[in-house]
Amino acid sequence: MKTLRRIALLIDSFFENFALIALASMTVIVTLQVITRKLFNHVFFWSEEVTLLLMVWFSFMGIAIGFREKLHMSMDSLTKFFSKRVNRVLDKIIDVCIFLFGLYLIVNGWQFTMLMNESKLPATQLPNSVQYAVMPITGVMICVYSFLQFIGVDTIRHHGVEEVSE
Repeated sequence: MKTLRRIALLIDSFFENFALIALASMTVIVTLQVITRKLFNHVFFWSEEVTLLLMVWFSFMGIAIGFREKLHMSMDSLTKFFSKRVNRVLDKIIDVCIFLFGLYLIVNGWQFTMLMNESKLPATQLPNSVQYAVMPITGVMICVYSFLQFIGVDTIRHHGVEEVSE
């Protein structure tokens, strides 16, 4: 079981680090693009396209990580009036709905990725499916996280800033 957990954490860390690298890369590319355009009147032909790809991948990875961290919207103002038992049932229903959303991303994301494989991106000449391949990957991540949460495994890895006591 420990080996399986280590593998899962390794895969999860890979995707989280990829999202962070994508964000940092977008910042560097856009900054470089602005500087070269303003100072040298030159724009790298690939910069906007690569930035768009990185933004799409970062956004979808962020969706999955948000589900992992339980950052999706909730209505605490309503559920605080329910008993713990009712809230546990509601949490299970939410986990199932999130799992179904993940399945939707897997199925439709895969179909769309295959559909877009025929065309190419104009600047980089990469297959257009590169832009959409993140959808089924995100769907798998969401399904795994929601299943783990459904069976009671805590998937939250970042607990936020702890309040400093004086």
